[in-house]
Amino acid sequence: MKTNLFLCLALFLGYGMSQAQNLPANPEPGKCYVKCITKDEFKDVEETIEVYPAYTKLQVVPATYKTVEDRVLIKEASKKLVYVPAVYENVQVSYIKKQGRSDLSVSPATFGKNSRTFETYPETSGWEYKETACDSPNKEDCMVACFVGYPAQFRDVSFTTLAKDATVSNIPVNETPATYTKKVVKTPARMDEIEIPAQYSVIKRQVVATPATTTSVTVPAKTQSVKRTVLAKKGGITTWEEVDCGLLSSNVLPIFYETGSARITASSKKTINETLLPLLNSKPVNIELMSHTDSRGNDDFNMSLSQQRANSVVNYLVSKGISRSRLSGKGFGETRLVNRCSNGVECSAAQHQKNRRTEFRIIQ
Repeated sequence: MKTNLFLCLALFLGYGMSQAQNLPANPEPGKCYVKCITKDEFKDVEETIEVYPAYTKLQVVPATYKTVEDRVLIKEASKKLVYVPAVYENVQVSYIKKQGRSDLSVSPATFGKNSRTFETYPETSGWEYKETACDSPNKEDCMVACFVGYPAQFRDVSFTTLAKDATVSNIPVNETPATYTKKVVKTPARMDEIEIPAQYSVIKRQVVATPATTTSVTVPAKTQSVKRTVLAKKGGITTWEEVDCGLLSSNVLPIFYETGSARITASSKKTINETLLPLLNSKPVNIELMSHTDSRGNDDFNMSLSQQRANSVVNYLVSKGISRSRLSGKGFGETRLVNRCSNGVECSAAQHQKNRRTEFRIIQ
Protein backbone atom coordinates (compact mmCIF):
# COMPACT_ATOMS: atom_id res chain seq x y z
CA MET A 1 0.00 0.00 0.00
CA LYS A 2 1.42 3.36 -0.98
CA THR A 3 1.63 6.14 1.61
CA ASN A 4 -0.09 9.49 1.12
CA LEU A 5 2.43 12.24 0.53
CA PHE A 6 1.59 15.87 1.13
CA LEU A 7 3.17 18.73 -0.77
CA CYS A 8 2.39 21.81 1.28
CA LEU A 9 3.11 25.36 0.12
CA ALA A 10 2.91 28.11 2.73
CA LEU A 11 1.80 31.52 1.45
CA PHE A 12 1.04 34.93 2.90
CA LEU A 13 -2.33 35.80 1.35
CA GLY A 14 -4.20 38.95 0.49
CA TYR A 15 -7.83 39.08 -0.52
CA GLY A 16 -7.16 40.29 -4.09
CA MET A 17 -4.55 37.56 -4.73
CA SER A 18 -6.92 34.81 -3.49
CA GLN A 19 -9.47 35.75 -6.13
CA ALA A 20 -6.90 35.74 -8.97
CA GLN A 21 -4.98 32.56 -8.03
CA ASN A 22 -7.74 30.35 -6.57
CA LEU A 23 -6.36 30.91 -3.06
CA PRO A 24 -8.33 30.68 0.23
CA ALA A 25 -11.50 32.77 0.30
CA ASN A 26 -11.79 35.56 2.91
CA PRO A 27 -8.20 35.35 4.28
CA GLU A 28 -7.33 37.37 7.36
CA PRO A 29 -4.43 39.86 7.21
CA GLY A 30 -1.28 38.66 8.96
CA LYS A 31 -2.18 34.94 8.78
CA CYS A 32 -0.56 32.16 6.72
CA TYR A 33 -2.19 29.18 5.00
CA VAL A 34 -1.03 25.83 3.58
CA LYS A 35 -2.43 24.11 0.47
CA CYS A 36 -2.08 20.30 0.52
CA ILE A 37 -1.93 18.18 -2.65
CA THR A 38 -2.49 14.47 -2.10
CA LYS A 39 -0.79 11.90 -4.34
CA ASP A 40 -2.67 9.11 -6.08
CA GLU A 41 -3.36 6.11 -3.81
CA PHE A 42 -2.71 2.59 -5.09
CA LYS A 43 -3.42 -0.90 -3.86
CA ASP A 44 -2.14 -4.35 -4.77
CA VAL A 45 -4.70 -6.92 -5.95
CA GLU A 46 -4.20 -10.61 -6.61
CA GLU A 47 -6.14 -12.44 -9.33
CA THR A 48 -6.21 -16.21 -9.83
CA ILE A 49 -6.31 -17.54 -13.42
CA GLU A 50 -6.54 -21.06 -14.82
CA VAL A 51 -3.30 -21.91 -16.64
CA TYR A 52 -4.06 -25.63 -17.23
CA PRO A 53 -7.65 -26.99 -17.50
CA ALA A 54 -9.13 -29.94 -15.66
CA TYR A 55 -9.55 -33.07 -17.78
CA THR A 56 -10.58 -36.74 -17.53
CA LYS A 57 -8.11 -39.62 -17.80
CA LEU A 58 -9.66 -43.02 -18.84
CA GLN A 59 -8.30 -46.51 -18.15
CA VAL A 60 -9.65 -49.76 -19.63
CA VAL A 61 -10.56 -52.68 -17.36
CA PRO A 62 -10.49 -55.77 -19.66
CA ALA A 63 -13.26 -58.40 -19.71
CA THR A 64 -12.96 -61.48 -17.49
CA TYR A 65 -14.00 -65.06 -18.23
CA LYS A 66 -15.15 -68.07 -16.24
CA THR A 67 -15.17 -71.76 -17.14
CA VAL A 68 -18.48 -73.66 -17.09
CA GLU A 69 -19.16 -77.39 -17.58
CA ASP A 70 -22.04 -78.81 -19.67
CA ARG A 71 -23.24 -82.46 -19.73
CA VAL A 72 -23.79 -83.37 -23.37
CA LEU A 73 -25.18 -86.43 -25.10
CA ILE A 74 -22.46 -88.23 -27.07
CA LYS A 75 -24.32 -91.47 -27.88
CA GLU A 76 -28.06 -91.90 -28.14
CA ALA A 77 -29.88 -94.78 -26.56
CA SER A 78 -30.72 -97.64 -28.93
CA LYS A 79 -31.86 -101.21 -29.15
CA LYS A 80 -29.61 -104.22 -29.88
CA LEU A 81 -30.98 -107.05 -32.06
CA VAL A 82 -29.71 -110.47 -31.51
CA TYR A 83 -28.95 -111.15 -35.07
CA VAL A 84 -28.59 -107.82 -36.78
CA PRO A 85 -26.94 -105.17 -34.63
CA ALA A 86 -27.63 -101.54 -35.18
CA VAL A 87 -25.41 -99.48 -37.53
CA TYR A 88 -24.18 -95.99 -36.51
CA GLU A 89 -22.74 -92.99 -38.27
CA ASN A 90 -20.84 -89.94 -36.93
CA VAL A 91 -22.16 -86.38 -37.14
CA GLN A 92 -20.47 -83.11 -36.01
CA VAL A 93 -22.37 -80.90 -33.60
CA SER A 94 -21.36 -77.22 -33.36
CA TYR A 95 -21.17 -75.20 -30.12
CA ILE A 96 -19.61 -71.89 -28.98
CA LYS A 97 -16.37 -72.62 -27.19
CA LYS A 98 -15.67 -68.92 -26.34
CA GLN A 99 -18.22 -66.11 -26.52
CA GLY A 100 -17.51 -62.93 -28.48
CA ARG A 101 -16.86 -59.64 -26.76
CA SER A 102 -16.14 -55.93 -27.35
CA ASP A 103 -12.73 -54.44 -26.42
CA LEU A 104 -12.48 -50.73 -25.60
CA SER A 105 -9.94 -48.30 -27.10
CA VAL A 106 -9.19 -44.93 -25.44
CA SER A 107 -8.21 -41.76 -27.33
CA PRO A 108 -6.47 -39.41 -24.83
CA ALA A 109 -7.37 -35.75 -24.42
CA THR A 110 -5.62 -33.14 -26.59
CA PHE A 111 -4.64 -29.59 -25.59
CA GLY A 112 -3.90 -26.17 -27.07
CA LYS A 113 -2.04 -23.02 -26.03
CA ASN A 114 -3.35 -19.50 -25.40
CA SER A 115 -2.28 -16.34 -23.61
CA ARG A 116 -3.86 -13.31 -21.94
CA THR A 117 -2.53 -9.82 -21.37
CA PHE A 118 -3.00 -8.24 -17.93
CA GLU A 119 -2.55 -4.63 -16.92
CA THR A 120 -0.15 -4.92 -13.95
CA TYR A 121 0.16 -1.20 -13.29
CA PRO A 122 -2.34 1.43 -14.51
CA GLU A 123 -1.65 4.61 -16.38
CA THR A 124 -1.22 7.45 -13.86
CA SER A 125 -0.64 11.17 -13.81
CA GLY A 126 -0.41 13.92 -11.23
CA TRP A 127 1.18 17.16 -10.11
CA GLU A 128 4.81 17.28 -9.04
CA TYR A 129 6.67 20.31 -7.73
CA LYS A 130 10.20 20.99 -8.97
CA GLU A 131 12.66 23.65 -7.84
CA THR A 132 14.24 25.83 -10.53
CA ALA A 133 17.10 28.27 -10.41
CA CYS A 134 16.09 31.87 -9.83
CA ASP A 135 17.46 35.03 -8.24
CA SER A 136 14.87 35.27 -5.46
CA PRO A 137 16.12 34.54 -1.93
CA ASN A 138 12.75 32.94 -1.20
CA LYS A 139 12.84 29.28 -2.28
CA GLU A 140 9.06 29.26 -2.75
CA ASP A 141 9.41 31.72 -5.68
CA CYS A 142 11.50 29.11 -7.51
CA MET A 143 8.92 26.32 -7.42
CA VAL A 144 7.24 25.02 -10.64
CA ALA A 145 4.28 22.65 -10.68
CA CYS A 146 4.47 20.04 -13.49
CA PHE A 147 1.69 17.66 -14.49
CA VAL A 148 3.49 14.33 -15.15
CA GLY A 149 2.00 11.20 -16.74
CA TYR A 150 3.23 7.61 -16.53
CA PRO A 151 2.14 4.90 -18.99
CA ALA A 152 0.40 1.68 -17.93
CA GLN A 153 2.41 -1.55 -17.56
CA PHE A 154 1.30 -4.91 -18.96
CA ARG A 155 2.20 -8.60 -18.62
CA ASP A 156 1.39 -11.57 -20.87
CA VAL A 157 0.38 -14.84 -19.12
CA SER A 158 0.34 -18.11 -21.13
CA PHE A 159 -2.08 -20.94 -20.28
CA THR A 160 -3.18 -24.32 -21.71
CA THR A 161 -6.69 -24.97 -23.08
CA LEU A 162 -8.56 -28.27 -23.53
CA ALA A 163 -8.97 -28.89 -27.27
CA LYS A 164 -10.66 -32.31 -27.11
CA ASP A 165 -11.43 -34.48 -24.09
CA ALA A 166 -10.60 -38.22 -23.93
CA THR A 167 -13.00 -40.63 -25.75
CA VAL A 168 -13.56 -44.40 -25.86
CA SER A 169 -14.51 -46.64 -28.82
CA ASN A 170 -15.63 -50.30 -29.08
CA ILE A 171 -13.55 -52.97 -30.90
CA PRO A 172 -15.56 -56.19 -31.46
CA VAL A 173 -13.82 -59.57 -30.87
CA ASN A 174 -15.50 -62.57 -32.58
CA GLU A 175 -16.63 -65.63 -30.67
CA THR A 176 -14.68 -68.94 -30.87
CA PRO A 177 -16.75 -71.85 -32.31
CA ALA A 178 -16.03 -75.63 -31.85
CA THR A 179 -17.64 -79.01 -32.64
CA TYR A 180 -17.97 -82.39 -31.04
CA THR A 181 -18.72 -85.78 -32.63
CA LYS A 182 -22.07 -87.41 -32.17
CA LYS A 183 -22.99 -90.94 -33.19
CA VAL A 184 -26.52 -91.56 -34.38
CA VAL A 185 -28.29 -94.72 -35.42
CA LYS A 186 -28.14 -95.24 -39.11
CA THR A 187 -29.86 -98.63 -39.21
CA PRO A 188 -31.68 -100.04 -36.18
CA ALA A 189 -31.20 -103.64 -35.03
CA ARG A 190 -33.61 -106.22 -36.16
CA MET A 191 -35.06 -109.27 -34.60
CA ASP A 192 -34.50 -109.40 -30.82
CA GLU A 193 -34.12 -105.98 -29.44
CA ILE A 194 -31.66 -105.19 -26.64
CA GLU A 195 -31.76 -101.74 -25.10
CA ILE A 196 -28.51 -99.86 -25.40
CA PRO A 197 -28.42 -96.84 -23.01
CA ALA A 198 -27.36 -93.41 -24.08
CA GLN A 199 -23.88 -92.12 -23.29
CA TYR A 200 -23.06 -88.67 -21.98
CA SER A 201 -19.90 -86.58 -21.59
CA VAL A 202 -18.91 -83.32 -19.82
CA ILE A 203 -17.45 -80.47 -21.87
CA LYS A 204 -15.81 -77.23 -20.59
CA ARG A 205 -16.26 -73.78 -22.12
CA GLN A 206 -15.38 -70.16 -21.24
CA VAL A 207 -18.05 -67.50 -20.96
CA VAL A 208 -17.75 -63.77 -20.21
CA ALA A 209 -17.99 -63.17 -16.46
CA THR A 210 -17.69 -59.37 -16.54
CA PRO A 211 -17.60 -57.28 -19.73
CA ALA A 212 -14.82 -54.76 -20.39
CA THR A 213 -15.32 -51.37 -18.68
CA THR A 214 -13.47 -48.10 -18.18
CA THR A 215 -12.53 -46.18 -15.06
CA SER A 216 -12.14 -42.38 -15.09
CA VAL A 217 -9.81 -40.17 -13.05
CA THR A 218 -10.38 -36.40 -13.02
CA VAL A 219 -7.15 -34.41 -13.14
CA PRO A 220 -7.77 -31.03 -11.43
CA ALA A 221 -7.08 -27.71 -13.14
CA LYS A 222 -3.90 -25.75 -12.40
CA THR A 223 -4.11 -22.09 -11.40
CA GLN A 224 -1.68 -19.22 -11.05
CA SER A 225 -1.87 -15.99 -9.05
CA VAL A 226 -1.16 -12.69 -10.82
CA LYS A 227 -0.36 -9.65 -8.69
CA ARG A 228 -0.93 -6.17 -10.08
CA THR A 229 -1.24 -2.63 -8.78
CA VAL A 230 -4.40 -0.61 -9.44
CA LEU A 231 -5.40 2.98 -8.73
CA ALA A 232 -7.42 3.03 -5.49
CA LYS A 233 -8.00 6.78 -5.08
CA LYS A 234 -7.21 9.73 -7.32
CA GLY A 235 -5.19 12.48 -5.66
CA GLY A 236 -5.92 16.16 -5.90
CA ILE A 237 -6.02 19.49 -4.11
CA THR A 238 -7.68 19.53 -0.66
CA THR A 239 -8.79 22.50 1.43
CA TRP A 240 -6.61 25.33 2.66
CA GLU A 241 -5.64 25.26 6.33
CA GLU A 242 -4.37 28.08 8.53
CA VAL A 243 -0.86 27.67 9.96
CA ASP A 244 1.21 29.76 12.33
CA CYS A 245 3.40 32.07 10.22
CA GLY A 246 6.24 31.58 12.65
CA LEU A 247 6.42 27.89 11.70
CA LEU A 248 7.50 28.81 8.16
CA SER A 249 10.88 30.04 9.46
CA SER A 250 13.47 28.07 11.39
CA ASN A 251 12.37 27.45 15.00
CA VAL A 252 14.90 26.31 17.56
CA LEU A 253 13.85 23.31 19.62
CA PRO A 254 15.25 23.34 23.18
CA ILE A 255 17.08 20.07 22.53
CA PHE A 256 20.73 20.42 23.50
CA TYR A 257 22.99 17.41 23.07
CA GLU A 258 25.94 16.30 25.14
CA THR A 259 29.30 16.70 23.49
CA GLY A 260 29.85 14.03 20.77
CA SER A 261 26.43 12.35 21.30
CA ALA A 262 23.26 11.93 19.17
CA ARG A 263 21.16 10.18 21.86
CA ILE A 264 17.74 11.67 22.61
CA THR A 265 17.34 12.06 26.37
CA ALA A 266 14.10 11.86 28.35
CA SER A 267 13.87 15.66 28.54
CA SER A 268 14.46 15.88 24.79
CA LYS A 269 11.61 13.44 24.13
CA LYS A 270 9.34 15.54 26.34
CA THR A 271 10.20 18.61 24.25
CA ILE A 272 9.37 16.78 21.00
CA ASN A 273 6.11 15.44 22.44
CA GLU A 274 5.00 18.95 23.43
CA THR A 275 6.01 20.78 20.23
CA LEU A 276 6.33 18.68 17.07
CA LEU A 277 3.85 15.85 17.73
CA PRO A 278 0.78 18.12 18.28
CA LEU A 279 1.64 20.08 15.12
CA LEU A 280 2.08 16.98 12.93
CA ASN A 281 -1.07 15.32 14.31
CA SER A 282 -3.26 18.40 13.79
CA LYS A 283 -1.97 19.70 10.43
CA PRO A 284 -1.22 17.81 7.18
CA VAL A 285 2.18 19.47 6.83
CA ASN A 286 5.75 18.29 6.22
CA ILE A 287 8.55 19.17 8.65
CA GLU A 288 12.27 19.74 8.00
CA LEU A 289 14.56 19.05 10.98
CA MET A 290 17.95 20.79 10.93
CA SER A 291 20.64 19.73 13.39
CA HIS A 292 23.84 21.67 14.25
CA THR A 293 27.04 21.16 16.27
CA ASP A 294 29.53 23.53 17.87
CA SER A 295 32.90 24.20 16.24
CA ARG A 296 34.98 22.00 18.51
CA GLY A 297 36.32 18.79 16.96
CA ASN A 298 36.91 17.69 13.36
CA ASP A 299 34.69 19.42 10.76
CA ASP A 300 33.83 16.17 8.92
CA PHE A 301 33.04 14.41 12.20
CA ASN A 302 30.75 17.28 13.23
CA MET A 303 28.90 17.10 9.88
CA SER A 304 28.31 13.34 10.37
CA LEU A 305 27.30 13.82 14.01
CA SER A 306 24.74 16.50 13.12
CA GLN A 307 23.17 14.19 10.51
CA GLN A 308 22.91 11.43 13.15
CA ARG A 309 21.19 13.89 15.53
CA ALA A 310 18.66 14.90 12.86
CA ASN A 311 18.02 11.20 12.05
CA SER A 312 17.45 10.48 15.78
CA VAL A 313 14.60 13.01 15.92
CA VAL A 314 13.08 11.66 12.65
CA ASN A 315 13.22 8.06 13.91
CA TYR A 316 11.61 9.06 17.22
CA LEU A 317 8.71 10.78 15.43
CA VAL A 318 8.23 7.71 13.17
CA SER A 319 8.05 5.54 16.31
CA LYS A 320 5.18 7.78 17.43
CA GLY A 321 3.15 7.03 14.27
CA ILE A 322 4.24 9.89 11.99
CA SER A 323 4.84 8.88 8.33
CA ARG A 324 8.52 9.09 7.40
CA SER A 325 7.51 10.68 4.08
CA ARG A 326 6.41 13.81 6.02
CA LEU A 327 9.81 14.24 7.69
CA SER A 328 13.15 15.47 6.39
CA GLY A 329 16.34 15.40 8.47
CA LYS A 330 19.42 17.41 7.50
CA GLY A 331 22.71 17.88 9.37
CA PHE A 332 24.71 21.10 8.91
CA GLY A 333 27.62 20.39 11.25
CA GLU A 334 29.29 23.64 12.33
CA THR A 335 28.41 25.56 9.13
CA ARG A 336 25.60 27.63 10.74
CA LEU A 337 26.90 28.88 14.09
CA VAL A 338 24.65 31.34 15.96
CA ASN A 339 27.53 33.18 17.61
CA ARG A 340 31.20 33.98 17.06
CA CYS A 341 32.44 30.63 18.45
CA SER A 342 34.09 29.30 15.25
CA ASN A 343 37.33 27.30 14.95
CA GLY A 344 40.14 28.81 17.04
CA VAL A 345 37.89 31.23 18.99
CA GLU A 346 37.83 30.80 22.76
CA CYS A 347 34.27 30.51 24.07
CA SER A 348 32.59 29.32 27.25
CA ALA A 349 30.79 25.97 27.54
CA ALA A 350 27.44 27.81 27.57
CA GLN A 351 28.31 29.62 24.31
CA HIS A 352 29.30 26.37 22.61
CA GLN A 353 26.10 24.71 23.87
CA LYS A 354 23.96 27.27 22.01
CA ASN A 355 25.37 25.93 18.73
CA ARG A 356 24.50 22.30 19.60
CA ARG A 357 20.85 22.74 18.64
CA THR A 358 18.01 21.30 16.50
CA GLU A 359 15.68 23.54 14.45
CA PHE A 360 12.50 22.80 12.50
CA ARG A 361 10.33 24.51 9.91
CA ILE A 362 7.40 23.68 7.61
CA ILE A 363 8.56 22.77 4.07
CA GLN A 364 7.03 21.43 0.89
